[in-house]
Amino acid sequence: MASENHKYTNSLINESSPYLLQHAHNPVNWYAWGDDAFSKAVTENKLIFLSIGYSTCHWCHVMEHESFEDEEVAGVMNESYVSIKVDREERPDLDAVFMDTAMMITGNGGWPLNLILTPEGKPFFTATYIRKAGNSYSMGMMELLPHIENLWRKEPQKLIDASEQILKALNEGNAGSVSAGADLPSGEVLVRIRKAAGAHFKEIYDKDFGGFNSQPKFPQPQNLLLLMREFRSSGDSGLLEMAENTLRQMRAGGIYDHIGFGFHRYSTDSKWLLPHFEKMLYDQAMLILAYTEAFQLTARPEYRKTAEEIIEYVLRDMRSEKGAFYSAEDADSEGREGKFYVWEYDDFTSFLNSRGFDGAAWAAYFSLEPEGNFADEASRTKSGENILHIKPGGLSPEDADAVRELLFREREKCIRPHRDDKILTDWNGLMITALAKAGWTFGRKEYVEAAGAAAGFILETMQMEDGALLHSFRNGKKHTRGMIDDYAFLIRGLLELYRADFDPAYIKKAVSLAEYTRSQFEDKEYGGFFQSDIKQTDILIRKKSLMDNAIPSGNSVMYENLMQLFKITAETSWRDSADAILRTVSADLEKYPSAFAMLLSAFDYAGSSGREILVAGTMQDSDKFIAVINRYFLPGSVVLLKTAENSSGLSDTAGYTDGYSLPDDSAAVYICTDFTCSKPLNNTDDLIQVLK
Repeated sequence: MASENHKYTNSLINESSPYLLQHAHNPVNWYAWGDDAFSKAVTENKLIFLSIGYSTCHWCHVMEHESFEDEEVAGVMNESYVSIKVDREERPDLDAVFMDTAMMITGNGGWPLNLILTPEGKPFFTATYIRKAGNSYSMGMMELLPHIENLWRKEPQKLIDASEQILKALNEGNAGSVSAGADLPSGEVLVRIRKAAGAHFKEIYDKDFGGFNSQPKFPQPQNLLLLMREFRSSGDSGLLEMAENTLRQMRAGGIYDHIGFGFHRYSTDSKWLLPHFEKMLYDQAMLILAYTEAFQLTARPEYRKTAEEIIEYVLRDMRSEKGAFYSAEDADSEGREGKFYVWEYDDFTSFLNSRGFDGAAWAAYFSLEPEGNFADEASRTKSGENILHIKPGGLSPEDADAVRELLFREREKCIRPHRDDKILTDWNGLMITALAKAGWTFGRKEYVEAAGAAAGFILETMQMEDGALLHSFRNGKKHTRGMIDDYAFLIRGLLELYRADFDPAYIKKAVSLAEYTRSQFEDKEYGGFFQSDIKQTDILIRKKSLMDNAIPSGNSVMYENLMQLFKITAETSWRDSADAILRTVSADLEKYPSAFAMLLSAFDYAGSSGREILVAGTMQDSDKFIAVINRYFLPGSVVLLKTAENSSGLSDTAGYTDGYSLPDDSAAVYICTDFTCSKPLNNTDDLIQVLK
C-alpha cells in the first residue's frame, strides 16, 4: 500500500506512538500488537516476527535502516511471517515478559529485542540486533528467517513444544510462588540485608572514576539513594564517599550535557566520557532526586546546582504546553549519533575567540583536543570530534556560565535530535516526585507549581471515571491500561506534592489511587503487585516485577507509598500490604540485596529512624518550623501540617491529628514515633537539637 509521498505505508500509520510511526513507511507489512495480527497469523498458520524498541534507541534505528527498510528483507518477512512492532515504552508489560524470555534463552537482552513466536503468540526464539546478512558467528535476517520458517513447515511440533517449555518456565519463574505463610523479615534481618547491599557495592565500586563495574556504566541513581541512607543509618563514611564521588564524576563527565544540561542515557566507557546520547525523562527525574538528597545530606552547593540545571533542561525542552512531560530525546540527528552534542576543536575555539573569549583556554577547560578526545566505538580511531567534559584542576570556571550560554545559543542553530513527545503516566510520576522534592528542599515554588501542573494533567486527562489510569498520551489520543508503575509512581508524586505544599487534597487522591491499586493489582494470595491489572487480557502471564531495573521497581515504590500512607493515616491495612511485599520478596532479597536498592531505601519507614512530624499552628508561625525541617535529610519520616485552614481536610485522612490542638497565635512541633508523640517543641532551637 502506497501513499502520495511514500512508496510504502503499512497499518502502523494509524498509531500514535512515535516509534511505531517511524516504521509506518517501511516495506515490511507491520502490525501493532493486537487481534488483527494474531488473527492473521492463526488463519494463515504463519509465525510471528516480533520486534520491540523505542523511538530514541540508536541500535533500533540501525536495524531499521539495514533490514526493515530493505525490500529484500521485507519480502521474506511479508511472505513467511506476520510482523508486529511494539513500543516498549507504551507496553512495558509486554517488554518485561519478552525480556525475561530473552534472558532465559540467551542470557542477553537489550533493544531492539526481536523474537519469533508461534501463531498463538508463544515465543521460542530471541535475539537483539540482527544484521541483514550473516557472518561466521551468526545468521543474518536473510538466512535466519527462511531457516526458521522451513523448520515451521517441516517440524512445527518441535517449535510448539519449545514454546510451551519456555512459557512453563516463565510462569514458574514469575515472582509470587512463595508460600503464603512466609515469615516477615525481622528488623534485624532487614538491617543485615541493607548492610550486605552496601558491602556488595563496595566490591564492585570503581575507585578511580566512581560508579559500579567497569563498562558500560549506567547512572543507577537508586543505588546512590540507598548508599546515602545506609551511611546515615550506619555511619559508614565509605558509603557516602562512593555516592559523592560517583555524583561528582558523572557531573564532570561526557555523560552530562555541559551546554544544555541533563544527562545522557549511559556511558560506553569507564570514565563517563563517551555516552550513548539519548536523554530519558526517567533518568533526569531519578538524578534530580539523587543530587537533591546529596545536597540535603552534605549542604554542598554543587549538588544543588546540578539538580537545578537538570530541572532547567527538563522545564525548557521536555515540558508540554499542558504541563506534563515528554518521554525522551534521541541520540541521533542528521543520521548520526551524537552529532548535535560534539564539537570540532577549530570550530569551538574560533567561535569563542570571535566573541571575546580565549578559545584555547576554554577548550582546555572542557577537555577538547585538536584531534578529538574520543575514539570511534567501532574503529577505535580518533574522530576529530570532541565531547565536552571537565578534568579536575582545570581552568577556573568564573566565566563558565557566560561561555556556556554563548555555546548553547550557537548549538541551538543546529538540527536538534528527534524528541519523543508522548506523555507517560509513570515517568511523569517520577518527574512530579523529583520536582516537588527539589522545590521544598531548595525553596523553589516554581518547581512545586510545575509538579502540580503535571499532576493535574495526568489526573484530569489520564484517569477514567472508574478510577483507572491510562498509560500513554499523544496528540489527543490516550490508550493502554495503566500498569503498576503508573499507579506507584504517581502516588509517590502526590505524596511528595503534599510534603511540598501541605494541601490535604493530595493525600486524599493518593489514598484513592492506592485503594484502586490494591483492588486491581494486588496478589491477594502471595502479596505484592502484578505489573498488569486484572482486566488486561492480551499478555502471556501477569508478571510481578520486584527487582529494580533502569527505573525502580513498582513494587518497591508501592512499599514506600504504603508505609507513608500508614504513617500519615495510622490505618494498619496499608502496613499489612507493605509487609506482604516483603514476604513475597524475602528469599530473593537475601540472595540479591543490591538488586532491591529502592526497596532497601524505603526500610527507614519501618525502622527507628522513621518518624511522624506534626507541625500545628498558624501558617505564619508554622513556616519557620517547616523551613528548619526542610534543611535536614530525614528519610523514613513524614511531615504533616495542621492549620486552621486545612485541619478539616487533614482530619479526613489523618484522623489521629485531631488530638493535637492548634496553639493560639503560635505554632508547635510534635515528633512522633509509631504515633506516640513527644511534648510539643515551641522554638526552632529545640527543634534543631532534636533533628540533629
